[in-house]
Amino acid sequence: MKRVYVAGAYSSGNVIGVLDNIREGMRWSTKVFLAGHAPFSPWLDFHYQLMLRDGEALSVPDYYEYSLAWLRASDCVFVTPGWEDSKGTVAEIQEAERLGIPVVYNIKDISE
Repeated sequence: MKRVYVAGAYSSGNVIGVLDNIREGMRWSTKVFLAGHAPFSPWLDFHYQLMLRDGEALSVPDYYEYSLAWLRASDCVFVTPGWEDSKGTVAEIQEAERLGIPVVYNIKDISE
């Protein structure tokens, strides 16, 4: 079972776009799981935000560093369709390439 970092668009110009991106990212992560791999899905981060209490805070950089820690521990990065305008995904691809972690754009290219 490969550890697969699933990368793709998250942010958007409006809340509907963000929710659409979350849905798509979570769906692709589910497909990776169903294909027999262990996905890391950044779109599940919203759970942490919902669990914060008074006086607790997580910043955008906190989320970026948390995600990159998992990317660095991954066996490969799977990039979902529609990533091209995502600055975060571009940075994730660059980090994976810097570390020599394979980057794939087709779920069928995730091999055992």
